[in-house]
Amino acid sequence: MSSLLIKQVESPREERAFLQLPWELYRGDPCWIPPLRMNQAELTGFKKHPFYDFATRGAFLALRDGRPVGRVLAIDNPQHEKIHREKLGFFGFFECQDDVAAARGLLDAARDWLAQRGIARVRGPVNPSLNYECGLLIDGFDSPPTFMMTYNPPYYARLIEGAGFRKVEDMYAFWGHIDMLDQLDKKLAFVVEECTKRFDIKLRRLDRKRFDEEVRMFLDIYNQSLQGTWGFTPLSEGEIAHMGASLKHLIVPEMTTVAEIDGKPVGAQFGLLDYNPRIKAIDGRLFPFGFLRLLWNKRGIKLVRLISTNVVPEYQKWGLGLVIAARLVPEVRAWGIQEAEFSWVLESNKLSFGTLKRGGAKITKTYRLYDYDATIVPSGNHG
Repeated sequence: MSSLLIKQVESPREERAFLQLPWELYRGDPCWIPPLRMNQAELTGFKKHPFYDFATRGAFLALRDGRPVGRVLAIDNPQHEKIHREKLGFFGFFECQDDVAAARGLLDAARDWLAQRGIARVRGPVNPSLNYECGLLIDGFDSPPTFMMTYNPPYYARLIEGAGFRKVEDMYAFWGHIDMLDQLDKKLAFVVEECTKRFDIKLRRLDRKRFDEEVRMFLDIYNQSLQGTWGFTPLSEGEIAHMGASLKHLIVPEMTTVAEIDGKPVGAQFGLLDYNPRIKAIDGRLFPFGFLRLLWNKRGIKLVRLISTNVVPEYQKWGLGLVIAARLVPEVRAWGIQEAEFSWVLESNKLSFGTLKRGGAKITKTYRLYDYDATIVPSGNHG
């Protein structure tokens, strides 16, 4: 009978095993995109990352007969408690063979680590928060994910639910083809026209000459606009600086919009080209030459992931988001973009959900966040 050991990661060798495990689990899976190796080491806290200036984590491996078969990260993010006034921990970076005992052991270890810190409720997967990759893929396994979206085998839901976790929120990826723009609902065009009349809106691209300042401005709008959004915690100053530096070479101004009223930025949108096929080709290695292969001939990429359209609170619900998105249409056509993914959209975000549906966009992938509450006796309803 094989032996199972769940242990906390303590040595550099175990850190390497933790980071390398996905390459073992997904070997031969055509839809899996390897993570950028350096980025993973930072986001798991094995290398310095500003998220861990305030958050702490515990990393765990499942070893069967001494061989790694699963992993998980337990995350204590005090920023969430500060913003939402609820004591809630998180788990992320979950990977596991189809091994019920290993999965339960890992998730129990994460819960125990958080319980030692007085935290009885656990949410995940988040890698390591909702500002980064998050959610478990539960529908849409027939195609690879777009840039910075998650992927996992279908059986992960069974393993996580088998460990007592229940659905708390779903998130959706909407897909659209360039040809759909010709059939857009006339009501949406009317909203754009009326909003433009009401406010003297100036629309422009992100200014590459002032890139650092512009990215900081966008992320400030991002933080302001999402106040009160389910589960949201703002990016810290350190995270804003780090994220800006990470995106510097990936953002193309043509896929961005900044909206200004009375000279003040009040809304912004940006899309990122789908770099995932190139990341797969370089196997997640940026050095020595992967970075060049990643960024070569960006105009050859014909799929864009529209990550975020954000409007500061005082201008929300006026249709400004549609005005911002409309500016991208001629840019997208000129670039030669064929497809766009709008992701992710919370099921509780009725405004964005309804607008995308009305515009003809189709849900192609569904992602789920789970909660475990140790204070509630399970009812047996798996939701």
